Amino acid sequence: MSSRVHSLVSPILTRPPSAVPRAKDPPPPGPEHLPLPEASAEAIDFLSSLRQEELQMLFFSETLAMISDTGEPQGELTIEVERGKYKDEFGVMSSCPFVHAFSRGFLDKMLCGNSLLGYLSWNLEAREQHSHEFIKQALGFQTIQVGRQQAEVFIVEQTVHSEEGIPMSCQYYLLPDGHLAKRIQVGSPGCCIITKMPIMREEDEIEPRPVFEKKPLVWEEDMELYSRFLDRKEELRLSHTSYLRQHPEAHALISDFLLFLLLRQPEDVVTFAAEYFGPFAARRPATRALRSSNRPSPFRSLDPEWDAGSGED
Repeated sequence: MSSRVHSLVSPILTRPPSAVPRAKDPPPPGPEHLPLPEASAEAIDFLSSLRQEELQMLFFSETLAMISDTGEPQGELTIEVERGKYKDEFGVMSSCPFVHAFSRGFLDKMLCGNSLLGYLSWNLEAREQHSHEFIKQALGFQTIQVGRQQAEVFIVEQTVHSEEGIPMSCQYYLLPDGHLAKRIQVGSPGCCIITKMPIMREEDEIEPRPVFEKKPLVWEEDMELYSRFLDRKEELRLSHTSYLRQHPEAHALISDFLLFLLLRQPEDVVTFAAEYFGPFAARRPATRALRSSNRPSPFRSLDPEWDAGSGED
């Protein structure tokens, strides 16, 4: 392994957004290429001891927030390490760790950021690396001719700085709904422009949630509830019929009750029925039946003491 180990993340990504040079700022004085940092012998021995199986555990994807010293958000940094494919100078494809780091933030209300792409060997040596910076700034509104119509557009300029070439700036002319109407590369003799006005997309209107008034429920008029009522009614009728068929003594009990009801003719039939059937309840203590009727019974009692008491009254 070489005694020099290239950094995985370019120094561009470690600079805050305020350090990104603007499109028209002159380049800062100084050497074009800074010397690469030297790796210690211990670091080289440690990296040499790592096996390919252990390096596969380093594949990850993470997004971190960029904040200032005062805690104000300035942007975000995304780092992805995954298995990639690298083509060497002989055209041979091989698998290798692939690193993609991307940061973006706002500087004076302008979007700026930088990106780094790196192909590493399994010994963590940099095989190929590409990095660039970009900055976007608003240039204001302008009216342009689109076909036979005039349209107002919003202009955004994006400047990309690369270590491998000169900066490149492009201007994008955007319609109010986001359509790209025109693109100009600064310094190029031509441009790209739409030939006819597109159909503008209107902003979706959020309709208020409907309010449903609470209506009184008349179950007799509701087909579903009335159908369920009829089904339940038929179910109870069949259940009662089955019970009477399995308990023939119930017919005699009901016949006796109807006979007493016709003889006594009480004013409160419900109370009379409750007192009549009360002694037959399994969880209720036995009580004298027919207390609601003051008329003497026309039937002779089988209890002599009860007959004597009735005669005294």
